[in-house]
Amino acid sequence: MDTAERGPCDVPHSLAVSLDNCQEMPRHSSKEIWSIVKAAKGGDARPVKLLRVAGARGAEGTLRVTEVAERNRDRIARRQVDKFAERRAQLAAAALQTLAEQGYARTSLRDIAQHSDFSHGVLHYYFSDKIELITYCVRQYKAECVTRYDSIVATAASAGQLRQGFGAAMAATLVEEATMHRLWYDLRNQSLFDDSYRDDVREIDQSLERMIWRIVSKYAELAGAQLVVASGAAYAVFDGLFQQALLRHLAGSADAASDLQENLQRVLESLTVRG
Repeated sequence: MDTAERGPCDVPHSLAVSLDNCQEMPRHSSKEIWSIVKAAKGGDARPVKLLRVAGARGAEGTLRVTEVAERNRDRIARRQVDKFAERRAQLAAAALQTLAEQGYARTSLRDIAQHSDFSHGVLHYYFSDKIELITYCVRQYKAECVTRYDSIVATAASAGQLRQGFGAAMAATLVEEATMHRLWYDLRNQSLFDDSYRDDVREIDQSLERMIWRIVSKYAELAGAQLVVASGAAYAVFDGLFQQALLRHLAGSADAASDLQENLQRVLESLTVRG
């Protein structure tokens, strides 16, 4: 029987088997070919489909890995990338509290390792230096903040509900996550002196500005009013209010959060005018 009449045979994945003489192919059954290839691979018996490659006489008997093997390699590569990203996220979450408590200037990778369950070597494998780790941590935290406020925007049924929900959420995060916000302002201030942080800080700032703009735009829509400020101005106003409240809260002011909530609601309303 001609070899071309044999269907594809199952052989181990990621392996190409070249037979010196294509005329010898009919002498081997599929089972024998499987044994030959399995032995050559060292016993790996995961099957994929291999097809006969047409070509010159010496190459007609060559069996090569088909698209299945390519897909397997791509899947393995994607899984490795996903695992690497997942591990980085775990390390960042563990390091974030130490960074928030110690601040930029007083924290090194070795300091973070001493206050976590991970060794200095492990941290250095996943993050090249402190700059990369800190920016990754802050970026991850701020991304979570953005989704939190997007949920308020999506569920608000009236301008009043949005105004109250926004003010309450900002007051709550001021109290509950003050050290995290302090780390953000520390990083942003450091970017004024160290351009290694500048691009990341700009991107985070822009994401926060877009978040604020979604809030004020939705408020104007629900209130049936028009906004009287641009996106950058709106962000500057709310960011300034929050930073000042944070300074007061860290200094021990008992009224910082309640004052912030009240001021945010007043300012939000003042940014619109009814047509």
